[in-house]
Amino acid sequence: MRKTFIALALLFIASLAGLAFGTSDVANVWQIIFNPFTDTTSISHQIVWELRGTRIAAAILVGASLGIAGTLAQGSTNNPLAEPTILGTSAGAALGVLLGVLSNLVEIGSVGAVLFAACGALLVTTLVFSLAHSALSLITVGIGVSAIVSALVGLTLTAVNRPDARSISFWTLGSFALVTPSDLLILAPILLVGAFAAWKLAPRLDLLSLGDAAVRHIGQRPHRIRFQSFIVLSLLVATSVSLVGTISFLALAAPHIARYLTGPKNSLVVANSALIGALILLVADIASRSVVPPYELPIGLLTSLIGAPILIATLKRGKDVWR
Repeated sequence: MRKTFIALALLFIASLAGLAFGTSDVANVWQIIFNPFTDTTSISHQIVWELRGTRIAAAILVGASLGIAGTLAQGSTNNPLAEPTILGTSAGAALGVLLGVLSNLVEIGSVGAVLFAACGALLVTTLVFSLAHSALSLITVGIGVSAIVSALVGLTLTAVNRPDARSISFWTLGSFALVTPSDLLILAPILLVGAFAAWKLAPRLDLLSLGDAAVRHIGQRPHRIRFQSFIVLSLLVATSVSLVGTISFLALAAPHIARYLTGPKNSLVVANSALIGALILLVADIASRSVVPPYELPIGLLTSLIGAPILIATLKRGKDVWR
């Protein structure tokens, strides 16, 4: 519990840093932060609260969603290497929303884009799981299918002749540049629903670690548990991908770090994965817009750069945290 409070404190500090630092210098920035209802029409206030504040909120919501999705992926497959990118979920979501955008049926950040992404994510994830026959083949098949779908996304972006192709290409590497306050109205309720569903599924995910035969023996259906988990993680990943693009590695690292902090019980891992995912993505977003101003770095690359050393150090310190 103490480690959880420390993570919450770090998230609060990172949020303040995100409001204070960015590509633009803001005079009296701390006064604006601690007096948010003063001079609300000024440019400085709009930069701090409307632009930076929106990005911070989006980073927290998306990071929490991906952390929970990673927990569901690993718990439902009983595989420590499973995560939405490897399972093809992220690539399927990217392909779905890309086809919707290029066909002029939806726009990035719309509810329609979320639906297109969810369909693509669920279809590809189900395909990977249906082709796999073991935990090892699941990873192998997932990497292969994800590579194929990602290649289709890349080739489509290369072949298309549209003025917004460059922005779409950048979006596939992850970016909060296009996030608006209205997007938060989509992210927040889906995260709440997904988090509640994951918490309800957590005790049954614990059962899957006993093996399918043992789960059937106590009257539960392992394939139904997995399918329900796939639906929830596909919705969480689809919402994130449709709004900010593909964020790599985060969903793999956050659950492992959470297990080190709280142990293997999935109900605790779900909550702490959300917290860890939000913290890592928020730090990555601050770095993406602050390292080389006025340019913005792809946030998906920074999550790997930040999350990988933390994961390695955690696993080295905790030896084997997977139970």
